[in-house]
Amino acid sequence: NFNRTYPFNTVLRVGITAAMDREHLLATVTIPRINTDIDLVNIQRLPYFRIIAVLGTVSDMLYEEAEKSYIPAVPDLHGTSAVVNGEWYPAQTIVPEHTMTVQMTEAQQAQLTDEVTVLLSLAVEFGAVGFNGETTEVKYAGCGKVVRVS
Repeated sequence: NFNRTYPFNTVLRVGITAAMDREHLLATVTIPRINTDIDLVNIQRLPYFRIIAVLGTVSDMLYEEAEKSYIPAVPDLHGTSAVVNGEWYPAQTIVPEHTMTVQMTEAQQAQLTDEVTVLLSLAVEFGAVGFNGETTEVKYAGCGKVVRVS
């Protein structure tokens, strides 16, 4: 969990299913129907929320004796990610079941080795109407969680 005070499963109380295809750097997340009156804890009572899916990679680290430092075994896949932002929903609504798919590029897939760990994270982000009339995120109002590691 990325929020100690309000863990992900406390804020979003639905059984999300996630599948990850490591070889193709692809993840599919199925979010069941959400009744926000029951399934969403909106502590700050903000008017909007959305779900974000992030697929990221982290390389093993190797010690470089000559430089006395650590370097990534696969530098191009160390700390990279693909992000899919869900649509903004009113905080008082019923959201139908939907699926989110996140995938990294073919070039990144070609570089994937056993020295790379793939992580899938989900987050709930809350928003409010900004100065331009569009929904914008509110800092420190959401939460997230790593849901799969491969």
